[in-house]
Amino acid sequence: MTVDIRAVLLLIVLVLAGCMPAKKVQGPGSDHAVQSVESQDAGEKRPQDASAATGNTSPEVCGPVEEVDPLDVLQGREDIPEAESLSAEEQKILDTEISFHVGLDTEENADVQRYFHYYTHVQRGTMDGWLKRAQRYLPHIRERFLAEGLPEDLIYLPFAESGFNPFALSRSGACGVWQFMPQTAHNYGLTVDSWVDERRDPYKSTEAAITYLKKLYGDFGDWSLALAAYNAGEGAIGRALKKTGTEDFFSLCAASDDLKQETKLYVPKFLALVKVARNLEKLGFEPLDMGKRPAAPVQLKAKPGTDLLALSKNLGMDWKSFRELNPSFRKQEAPPSRSVKVAVPGHLVAKAEEYLKRPVTPRQTQYASYRIKPGDTWWKIAKKYNVPVADLQQVNNGGKSKALQVGQSLRIPGQGVAAESAPADVRKWASKRANYLVRQGDTVWSIAKQFKVDPSSLLKANGLKASATLKVGQKLFVPDAGSVETRMAKEQADAVRKDLVNYKVQPGDSLWGIAKRFGVTPVDLQTWNKLAKNSHLRPGDQLKVYAR
Repeated sequence: MTVDIRAVLLLIVLVLAGCMPAKKVQGPGSDHAVQSVESQDAGEKRPQDASAATGNTSPEVCGPVEEVDPLDVLQGREDIPEAESLSAEEQKILDTEISFHVGLDTEENADVQRYFHYYTHVQRGTMDGWLKRAQRYLPHIRERFLAEGLPEDLIYLPFAESGFNPFALSRSGACGVWQFMPQTAHNYGLTVDSWVDERRDPYKSTEAAITYLKKLYGDFGDWSLALAAYNAGEGAIGRALKKTGTEDFFSLCAASDDLKQETKLYVPKFLALVKVARNLEKLGFEPLDMGKRPAAPVQLKAKPGTDLLALSKNLGMDWKSFRELNPSFRKQEAPPSRSVKVAVPGHLVAKAEEYLKRPVTPRQTQYASYRIKPGDTWWKIAKKYNVPVADLQQVNNGGKSKALQVGQSLRIPGQGVAAESAPADVRKWASKRANYLVRQGDTVWSIAKQFKVDPSSLLKANGLKASATLKVGQKLFVPDAGSVETRMAKEQADAVRKDLVNYKVQPGDSLWGIAKRFGVTPVDLQTWNKLAKNSHLRPGDQLKVYAR
């Protein structure tokens, strides 16, 4: 029997290809979102600045990365299509002046026209998505830039950097709405470590961006050069100016062979985006409302090691919604050695404060093992186990997207579970706030199912081990106080106490024995009957017992 060697080779290639990471859809455009924006000091500190200043030895990534539309993943390159002929209205928009001098006539600059056409026609859907995100942050950014005396049109810079995506991560490690590199972020007061990445905080990073832009303008005295330095680094621009003897951005671009094409196109791209953002209604986009702001969340203090995932569940929020309010957190728990601020919606403050008063219980992460099969990709496995791709890669490859190999084993991170030895104060706290009395036939699983809580959360809230056996009459605290389910539990617990039994003490009875018989505790009997701790029972004594 003959075998076509070409068919065999083709089959091998297809099998191997199935184990490669899934590629994101890419289109020509600006290099940001989750691909490469060569921002701050691209030529100076690209690989070595990641952790030196922060003491963080883990990979400086932005992850876990927020899911984004594939159209957000655009490469920054010069081969965008030539602009088709613009309408008279579009040409008029291009002719308008912006709030600071750039030394460029847009009519004569084909690059500005190409980017303008690209974002208003070719990638119009992407621009729509960016505008929706921008509405959340731009009113605040505008207020702060104007208060600091910066040109108003600089507020649109994040369109060129990240599309206003707080979770945007470049291949070079730049992160957040303003795409700061780790060292630059540290230089301007932002914390970047294995627990918190404040580059992802749109408000804190805006303050850093204001300071950095002021510094760049002070260095060069020209906004075009300052913007180029924001992209390539002040050192790269300074050296290029010195080498060419030029004094303005566009002369520099013409004379320098050292500047990357991305940097040469950065200012034209920014100018095009400013023209679009300032003329949204005329271009058929939904206008931005600078007077509209989302309700400001309330900042609360969380103790070291607080389980943030459990907090979000307690508030009735899924992790994605909680993370949108708290984008700086890189893990689902607070740092173990310092307190942090968490943002919660105003109407959930009381509930959050009640949760944050509880003693902190150590959170452990369990891992499952998965053996890679032909056709598997990072995305498929992450979707199957409902974990972010970045988390999966971080656990297995230190955050690197390496090709998968058939037969290779992966660790799949799971949910946190209660620690094996919960502190006694957790049990004490749960007893004081108990809202459920264990009945005959109850199990942790059945109670958790009844009140729609995670069994591990129920165990943790009561300081119990996974192997714990419940006793009839045992008091439990069911998390999610204030919910309909918890109110029902309290009503049931109150109903238990309405069943009054007058018990006559028999010879040989003890407080402990009577309590066990009725499924209550000796302390309950002492409380209901106003007995001292050292009281002795005598045959014939009458006791009040609240039991079912």
